[in-house]
Amino acid sequence: MLSKKLFLYGAIIIAGLIADQLTKYLVLCHIQYLERITVIPGFFDLPLTYNPGAAFSFLADAGGWQKFFFMGLALVICVYLLRAIIRDEFAKLGKVAAAMIIGGAAGNVTDRLVHGHVVDFLLFYYHQSCT
Repeated sequence: MLSKKLFLYGAIIIAGLIADQLTKYLVLCHIQYLERITVIPGFFDLPLTYNPGAAFSFLADAGGWQKFFFMGLALVICVYLLRAIIRDEFAKLGKVAAAMIIGGAAGNVTDRLVHGHVVDFLLFYYHQSCT
């Protein structure tokens, strides 16, 4: 039955969206804009930044039209992935991954609607010394 089949993936999407928005809310309440908290030195920081563009701030300075472009693109990708889940086009692990992507993308669309930009705060990196 379709509804039983989709319940798990719908729950993953909703949990992802809630986790996305809850963590961003907590960061907005406790970290100042551009403040950077080191969690694991040389590997993981929490810097509060705002991204009006896409990954790596692509088109961040484009003048505002990119907000609607990226919202539309995210929604199109979410519809495609949801359709693929419904039609069994992915294996189980692929469906879980697609559901997680949809949850995160929905969180970013929510950010763009509410804040006008995506709230970013996770920074993973590797620093190798030159010695």
